[in-house]
Amino acid sequence: MRRSGRGHVEYTMTKKICILGLEDYPMLAGDGSGHIGGESVQHVLLARAWRDMGLEVSMVLHDLGQPRETVIDGIRGIAAFAPRAGVRIVRFVHPRITGVLRAMRTADADVYYQSPAGAYTGVAAWFARRHRKRLVVRIASDLNCVPGQQLIRYRRDRKLYEYGLRNATLVAAQTERQRTLLREHYGIESAVINMAVERAEPTAPAARDIDVVWLGNLRPVKRPELLLELARRLPHRSFVMAGGSLPRLRGYFDELSRAAARMANVRFLGPVTYADTGALFGRARLHVNTSSAEGFPNTFLQAWARAVPVVSFFDPDLLIERRGFGLRATDVDDMAAAIEALLVDPGRAAALGAAARAYVLAEFAPRQVAQRYLDLLHAAQPRGWTAPATTRIPVAKS
Repeated sequence: MRRSGRGHVEYTMTKKICILGLEDYPMLAGDGSGHIGGESVQHVLLARAWRDMGLEVSMVLHDLGQPRETVIDGIRGIAAFAPRAGVRIVRFVHPRITGVLRAMRTADADVYYQSPAGAYTGVAAWFARRHRKRLVVRIASDLNCVPGQQLIRYRRDRKLYEYGLRNATLVAAQTERQRTLLREHYGIESAVINMAVERAEPTAPAARDIDVVWLGNLRPVKRPELLLELARRLPHRSFVMAGGSLPRLRGYFDELSRAAARMANVRFLGPVTYADTGALFGRARLHVNTSSAEGFPNTFLQAWARAVPVVSFFDPDLLIERRGFGLRATDVDDMAAAIEALLVDPGRAAALGAAARAYVLAEFAPRQVAQRYLDLLHAAQPRGWTAPATTRIPVAKS
């Protein structure tokens, strides 16, 4: 970074990137005992891609007992604070904000990348403005694009999030719908940038011994109880539910676990490692999503990369409906019928899965996505940046 003769800030080539993802350590370290959400998956896939492209990559993490600074697979982890450290009320400032700011200074990056929505979006934006750094804010859910709908507990944190959103160098949306919502509700221009997914090989039909896999963090917005209702309606089909609980929702998790245990055709796995999710999708005939609101679920990409069709109420940018990567349902009755229709017609399911796999491998490779961020950042201005009309990655040519 340097100043031009007119006093404007000019940015040189990006060499160092820091990802602010406090919950990412379990995913980075391959530790299945902790909570691993979709954002952590994206953060680590991008971190590895940027590392492989020759950039210095660091991550700001919760202190879960690891050293203050550690290097895992060539990625520098900087512990900011322990989740339960500090005195109530004041701990929001210290050690939380102070710890994050200290870790960001230690990283000394050219670009900072932050998600999901919350107070640290604003903290990262303040730091970036003060130190003349670039900031990417990635949208993780449609709800984050509409004032008052964000799943953010405190008004203070919502205001900090909105400050960060308005002061980011680049806002990365998952879908055209999110891009439209951001423009309508916040007057903010964003770029639709694809998510990343690792390449995977589909398994043979004989190895697919699970009819339906449901995977996600068990929280009300995901509506996992609807999977149990589907299992009741389809007692001749096998269902697997996998996912961990959030700290304040342990009772909800335990209730679902007990309910699933009473059903002969449901297997409840609880939390699974990221590596194990791949094996789980490899055994699935279908992936079902029952959420009331999403952005672009990582699980869709993981399923499609293994040629597994998706049945869902939610359809990001109508990929399921328009491109035929599964079936979109309107209610539980419709979803039960869609599941059965695909399971009784394996040829149709295979064709849908193959189409989805080809699309994902062409457009969602981690290196392509990582490069797209760098290209957009290279063209971005510190403030007032406007995205080009379309920013989806073109299909790779063979």
